Amino acid sequence: MTHPPATQHYSELQAGSLQTGHLLLLPDGERSAEIQSVLVEDDDFGTPAVVLATLTGGGILRIAAGSTVLVAGPGSASTGEANGSRSGAETVSEESDAATSLQVVEPPAARADSAGESGAPAAPAVVVPPRPATTPATAAAAGPSEEELALIPEPSGTPESVVGAAAAAHPDALGVMLLSDRLAKGINTKSGSCLKDLSDLAHELFVTLKDAEGALAVADVLNVLPFDGNPGRWTSVEAALALSSYICRQTGKEDRAEVYEKLLRAPDAMETDAFKSRINAKIRQRSLNEPNLYDKEIFRAIDNSNPDAEREWRLLRLEALMFLRAHGGSETIGLKELERRIANELESVRA
Repeated sequence: MTHPPATQHYSELQAGSLQTGHLLLLPDGERSAEIQSVLVEDDDFGTPAVVLATLTGGGILRIAAGSTVLVAGPGSASTGEANGSRSGAETVSEESDAATSLQVVEPPAARADSAGESGAPAAPAVVVPPRPATTPATAAAAGPSEEELALIPEPSGTPESVVGAAAAAHPDALGVMLLSDRLAKGINTKSGSCLKDLSDLAHELFVTLKDAEGALAVADVLNVLPFDGNPGRWTSVEAALALSSYICRQTGKEDRAEVYEKLLRAPDAMETDAFKSRINAKIRQRSLNEPNLYDKEIFRAIDNSNPDAEREWRLLRLEALMFLRAHGGSETIGLKELERRIANELESVRA
């Protein structure tokens, strides 16, 4: 549950020292929430990089391990010496190539107008690309036609308003609140962390809150984005497309589900070199036949009696299974078996 910070005495603490029971001041600086569990992720050199704080009532907060946050709770009285960049639970930037990550940027016209003036620059605006008129792989046979793309409804307002409507529909959902607060600052589709937040919000709405329509509305902000050659950013779009396909299959919208599946597979047909295309197809089929379903991680969490970690790994498994389902299964896992496994994972993470 959240608490008004005015009634609490907060102390500084390095994010890497957060513990269960700490009352953490949230990024908006107005509310706080109790930490239910803490998971620390290392970078490729084995150094703690990101702290994943699971909050009581739902939701996960990502914090840079070296950041300083404000807490009230166990051990907070002796944290005055904590060092690091002050962030108030600052969000972690995921990609070095996404330098604009959630930053407000000026459009070219505004920069051109302000270049010749000595006064204040023009007001910044969030860059949100228009809905593409055609599929990301127009020339590829796997891409949907314009008539098929018309089955995806136009968004009702800006991407920010879509996120705001989802948050307004679930005012007591802490996970939705955290994600929507970050996205409300402006949705930049060139930022990998922004795309990840949108995908996470769509999954939170469907998996946790069983809001299929709200999840589809948020996912469609991602679903119409073209493949830009960056696999890191495309991963979030893939997850949104796979989720949308599954929701439509479950609600009887078969034609719309096929459109999402074609969009998901469209980048596979973008290679024009015949030899490279055959090699890519073999690699892709191998990954479908031998998917990483996080069995070891889930069993380790069960053995350690860590239900929070088990749930996080099961959410990753659920995304992998939905991705396989959107591809029509594989040579090792058929559609019926995938449907059964997805239903089991949904039941587990919703429990």
